[in-house]
Amino acid sequence: MSLEIQINADIKTAMLAKDQVSLRGLRGIKAAIQLAKTEKGASADLTPETELAVLTKLAKQRRDSLEIYQQQGRDDLAQIEAEEIAVIERYLPKQLTPDELRAALQSIIERIGAKSPAEMGKVMGAATKELAGKADGKAVAAMVKELLQN
Repeated sequence: MSLEIQINADIKTAMLAKDQVSLRGLRGIKAAIQLAKTEKGASADLTPETELAVLTKLAKQRRDSLEIYQQQGRDDLAQIEAEEIAVIERYLPKQLTPDELRAALQSIIERIGAKSPAEMGKVMGAATKELAGKADGKAVAAMVKELLQN
């Protein structure tokens, strides 16, 4: 079942349950999917990789907004962002723990044969493809940098 069909079904369920929090998050996802489908060069149906990229981008935007709202002491807006992140994460793959991320990155580094921080780009390219949606890009970059400096 495509993500769009799943989201539409979940929107109906949330409407019937009068779950405004889920409904707000689901409508945001639906809007992002529609936008991705109408972008120049996009096909009528999104691939699973494109759907994952859309969800990952939404989650990142919400996390960035959450961080800003928390810094500014806007707990009301931070709460809304946190709720929407929770809804988006229902459709993302399970996030890797720091230990799982470290093990996956060490495996990638060994496979590529990277030895120094100068080869971070090669490692990041492979890690981005393999760990898409499973780990935050900032966390991956920081850990790759740490592993290559040791």
